[in-house]
Amino acid sequence: MLNSGVRQAVTRKDVARYAGVSTAVVSYVVNARPKKVAPATEARVREAIKLLGYQPNGAARALKLGSTEMLGLVIPDSSNPFFAELSHALENSANELGYAVLLTNSNGSIDKERKHVQSLSSRGVDGLLLASIEPQPDLERFKESGVPTVLLNRHEPLPGLASIGVDLVQGARTAVDHLISHDHTDIDLVMGTSPVASVDGREKGWRQALTEARLTEGTVHRAAFSRRGGYEAGQRLITARKPPTAVFASSDTQAAGVLRALHEAGLQVPQDIALISFDASSESEYTWPALTAVRQPIHAMAAAAIETLLRRESAGENEHTVFPTDLLIRRSCGCAPSASNDVFLPTSATKT
Repeated sequence: MLNSGVRQAVTRKDVARYAGVSTAVVSYVVNARPKKVAPATEARVREAIKLLGYQPNGAARALKLGSTEMLGLVIPDSSNPFFAELSHALENSANELGYAVLLTNSNGSIDKERKHVQSLSSRGVDGLLLASIEPQPDLERFKESGVPTVLLNRHEPLPGLASIGVDLVQGARTAVDHLISHDHTDIDLVMGTSPVASVDGREKGWRQALTEARLTEGTVHRAAFSRRGGYEAGQRLITARKPPTAVFASSDTQAAGVLRALHEAGLQVPQDIALISFDASSESEYTWPALTAVRQPIHAMAAAAIETLLRRESAGENEHTVFPTDLLIRRSCGCAPSASNDVFLPTSATKT
C-alpha cells in the first residue's frame, strides 16, 4: 500500500471520537454556542483539539451560517495616527459583536482603493467600511450583492449609502476663531492635498472665520497629509516675505512637521508662531509643545459605523451622521492650561 506522506486533515468527527462526545458537543465548544457544556466535557474537547491539531473549517462554517463574520475596511493610510486609531476603534466595536475586520490601505490611490473594494467583494465580507478618497466611490458590486456599506470620514451625504463624519467647516472655524481671540490677524493654512479637485471643509471654515472677522486671508500652503508634507510647508511659510503669526494645520501629522521646521529655524511656539491642528490624535498630545487641536470623536464614530453597518433591515441607507468636534486647549495656541486639558463646544451628533 502506497503512503503518499500527506497527513489527512483532522475532522470534527475525529475530535468527537477522541473526546468521547458527539460532534454536536464539539461544535458547541468550537463556536462558543449558548448551549451549556459541562466544564469537564469542554476540557476534554479542548484537550482533544490541542492534541490532534484540529482546525475548524472556516469556509464551511461561513457557508452554513450564511456569513463570514468578516467586515472589510479600506482606509487611505494606516500609518496616519488618525486612521490608525479609527481602525483600532472599529476593530474593537466589531469584535464586541463577534466580527473580525480585514484592513486594507489604498495609500491615497484611487486605483488601489477600487482594487481593494473589488477584492473584498470577492471574499464575501458581510459589510464594507470605506474611507474613500473619491467624492463618489464606485461601489456597484456591493450594491448589486446587497452587502451593506458605510462610508467613513465623509463630510456630506451620498444618496443610497450610509455615511459617518464630522463638521469640518465648523471645526476649522472654531480653531481659527480661537487664534483670532489671541489677537492674531495673520493666519496661514497648511492644507492637505487630494487626488480629486474639491475644496476641503477645513479650508472653507478657515476662510469663513477670517471673512467674518474682516481679516485678510493668509497663505494656503498645500502639502501631503504627512509629517514630511507639514515639514515642507513649514519651511515655505517661515521663508515667506512676511511669515504669519499663527497657523492652522489640517492634520496632526502635518502640524508635527510644521513644528520641526519652526524649531529648526529657531522660532518658538507659540511665542513667535501659534499653531492649531485638526484630529487631536495621540500624536498631538506628545509633540512639544503639545498641540491645541480640533478633536474628532473617534470611538463614538466607530461604534456608530459598526452599528449602522450591521443594522440589516435597512443597511443604514441614505443615513448621514455628523458628529461634533471639540477644541482641546493645550499650549501651542498660546494658552497655558492646567495638567488636565480643557474641552469645550461639545454638542450632539446629527443625522440627515
